[in-house]
Amino acid sequence: MGNREALLEGAKQCILDKGYDRTTVRDITAAAGGVSMAAIGYHFGSREALLMEALVSALEDWGASVGAVLAGSTISGEGYAGTWDRMLRTGTQQRALWMASYEALLQSERSPELRAMLARGQQEGRRGVTAWLAGIPEDAVPEDLVRTLGSVQMALMSGLIGQMLLDPDNAPSGAEITRGLRELADRLET
Repeated sequence: MGNREALLEGAKQCILDKGYDRTTVRDITAAAGGVSMAAIGYHFGSREALLMEALVSALEDWGASVGAVLAGSTISGEGYAGTWDRMLRTGTQQRALWMASYEALLQSERSPELRAMLARGQQEGRRGVTAWLAGIPEDAVPEDLVRTLGSVQMALMSGLIGQMLLDPDNAPSGAEITRGLRELADRLET
């Protein structure tokens, strides 16, 4: 593994261990096996650029695990509820990553580059979950469906993961989430 890859992996580990904002250059170089601090500037330009790339990489890894959850599930019947149970479980297993991503969201107020990166990831997530919900390939998903169905599903995911992070013992189950959505849909009909 070269210095660039070692720094990226070291930064990913530091984000999970210490959080996004508390990770220092020294932490990263130590986690990268003693790579020089100057290598961060050479390969990434700055600590912030390295942390952004590391967070993107970690979130892409998580996205792949969510993709695996979705690949074997259906939206009909109990499939949707079971999918929520599995997704919330990945949130529990990836607690440090979710905390780092929430922290990065707050940091994005002062970093246009970080904000743009997180927004791109959000768009990709919307498209991916819309494709799964609609049962069609991502490249065939109409933009209006991404902005409606995908946005609602992503809002549910972010909010439910937030609930799970704050109070895991009282986070809703997949069955409760599904029942709540049905009740909401019934109330919208009247």
